[in-house]
Amino acid sequence: TKDSDEVMPPPESKDSLTVEQKEILQQWVKEGAEYSVHWAFVPPQSPKAPKTKKADWSRNEIDRFVLGNLESHDLEPSPEADRHTLVRRLSLDLIGLPPTPEEVDAFVKNEDPNAYESLVDQLLKSPQYGERWARSWLDLARYADTNGYEKDRPRTIWPYRDWVIKALNEDMPFDQFTIEQLAGDMLPNATSSQIVATGFHRNTMLNEEGGIDPLEFRFHAMVDRVATTGTVWMGLSTGCAQCHSHKYDPISQTDYYRLMALLNNADEPDYLMPEPDIVRRRKNLQVKISKEETALEKKTAGFEDKFAQWLKAQQVDASSWQVLRPTFMKTNLPRLEVLEDGSIFSTGDITKRDEFTLRFRSDKPVTALRLEVLPDNRLPAGGPGRCYYEGRKGDFFLSEVTAKAKGNTVQFVNPSHSFGKISIGSGKAHATNVLDGEGSTGWSTSGREGKPSQLVLPLNKVLPAGAEIEVGMVFERHFAASLGRFRFSATSSKKQAKAKQLPTAIEDLLARGQGGWTAGQRNQLRSHFLLASPSIAKERKSLDALRKQLPKFPTTMVMRERPADNPRPTHRHHRGEYLSPKEIVTAGVPAVFPGLPKSEPANRLTFAKWLVSPSNPLVDRVTVNRAWRSFFGAGLLRTSGDFGTQSAAPDHPELLDWLAVEFRKQGMSLKKLHRLIVTSATYRQDSKVSKELLARDPYNRLLARGPRHRLDAEVIRDLMLKASGKLSPKMYGPSVYPPQPASVTAVAYGATKWNVS
Repeated sequence: TKDSDEVMPPPESKDSLTVEQKEILQQWVKEGAEYSVHWAFVPPQSPKAPKTKKADWSRNEIDRFVLGNLESHDLEPSPEADRHTLVRRLSLDLIGLPPTPEEVDAFVKNEDPNAYESLVDQLLKSPQYGERWARSWLDLARYADTNGYEKDRPRTIWPYRDWVIKALNEDMPFDQFTIEQLAGDMLPNATSSQIVATGFHRNTMLNEEGGIDPLEFRFHAMVDRVATTGTVWMGLSTGCAQCHSHKYDPISQTDYYRLMALLNNADEPDYLMPEPDIVRRRKNLQVKISKEETALEKKTAGFEDKFAQWLKAQQVDASSWQVLRPTFMKTNLPRLEVLEDGSIFSTGDITKRDEFTLRFRSDKPVTALRLEVLPDNRLPAGGPGRCYYEGRKGDFFLSEVTAKAKGNTVQFVNPSHSFGKISIGSGKAHATNVLDGEGSTGWSTSGREGKPSQLVLPLNKVLPAGAEIEVGMVFERHFAASLGRFRFSATSSKKQAKAKQLPTAIEDLLARGQGGWTAGQRNQLRSHFLLASPSIAKERKSLDALRKQLPKFPTTMVMRERPADNPRPTHRHHRGEYLSPKEIVTAGVPAVFPGLPKSEPANRLTFAKWLVSPSNPLVDRVTVNRAWRSFFGAGLLRTSGDFGTQSAAPDHPELLDWLAVEFRKQGMSLKKLHRLIVTSATYRQDSKVSKELLARDPYNRLLARGPRHRLDAEVIRDLMLKASGKLSPKMYGPSVYPPQPASVTAVAYGATKWNVS
């Protein structure tokens, strides 16, 4: 080189190439400097198995690859393990439990030449197969029954765990298994089961600390989702590109954030599961409740008189309200949608300070406004708020309400609420909190989740008919807690309106007067009186007891794609920092791979389908390698989660590719893959090893002996419980609390109680 040329490595590194290394590079350039794509990024082809001398040893194609390699190293396979070993090995590997003495004896004494294959098929059909393999998958899914971080409160995600067990027991094809977990909610006419499956990416940790920015920790959750997706379906540590591009890395930083964009357009609601058994139980109880209502009316002495007195008393204070449909809506971030009943539903991201601006126009004079906060099954704990923190789930915190008309401030006087929380001064919650200009005080209905409440704001001066009123709402707290569903109404009543405990539909009927009721509406009033009036509380005890027995539907954490008109933008973040967003990126897969189909939208569903398609050359290799590791203690590629350019070469590249192609040929069936491996002569070898073989192949890379590796901790636990007769066969449902030292939770936030199951 000339003195002016740039030299690599630079001289100051004191790490210069040797003469021999330079000659190799020069010769490579002379020969054309051919450089091929890394082997893992080339779609696998099915190689032919080598011819072997000991042809009678092989039981399937796996053995021909293994034996050919052994013979090239002048080695022979080990003899088959004895039957006691085989039945124990199979049982522990396929169902995670030891065989019973009776099962061992039955297999050892079985002279049928197909006894081994029959045992394999029997274990594959066992319900415990799903439990055993679900445990491995849930490790990949980072499953947890608590939120993580400092408070680590419980979460309800076990329905997802149950979905995994059932899917594996039913041998759901791996491509469908993948698509439902990543984008089940986006499938046409998605079933409840497919929605539950999307809990896969809800297993990220959830930070409930008061001082955090919820959007920042959502970003950290997205980083986790990209990393997990890359590891599980591509065997790549994509996180290397989060902060910057690397010279020799096939995934650039922009590629990383394009990958994130594919996963980043989903909201994260709780899903109310319509369990058939609970639907049936509720239906049966509703029949009993209806009969009890009818009986209650008959057994209540003087019912008609009490009902008439109640009507008269309630009508005195009843006001007529008109629902106001907004003519304009604006927020700092959440998306507001007007529903058929005039209520407003909030979706999208929320912050610790959300601001809603709404404009209304009434065709009548306005003397007061009423804000109803409404429950909705799409909201945490049924709403009405969007707070997702345990202990406050479904709550909201309305700090301030302001109003303007014709550019002038509208004054409210003597506000009232039907139910309120958050105390100040005297220790009582006041409706005036929303008018005091203090962000730390406000209105909440904590403890009344899943039920409606109302706040009534009388005006100091009457607004004329047709006047436009602009209402501002501020939700400010040390945690994100804005409203999820609410509705504004106005009244022209001259008497000062007050918030009622009554449902608004009942108040509207009462204000209309008896002359305007149909028979059905009168029955509606009677039913409310029966179910809520304090005057007949004693007679209603049996009815109230029945109503308390109504079982609640379980919830689970799922994903839900955002509406097309409210996409979430994804930025490239300088140095991977949340606070350094740069240009917006378009969704897509890394450039090293064939792109998404141009005829399909670049979204989560298209990406899920791409991940398990031949366009992703990694998924089949990664999946069969992971299975091989489960049976042999190490994969054919030892770095099971790293198929990238920095990984070592596979021990058996031809076998890895053959298995990958065969896996797809057989419909991506995990059970067929597992059966193929455990019925091979390679798997059935004795694990005993001679000194000579141990010296030549200490890590069993050549597979000249059977698998011998440590059992997982959970298998050891279950083995001991099964052997002692204490293992419960119960499957599904909420997780249990096994015994553990008290010190584990004593140091946790809030010294959580651990009630041993």
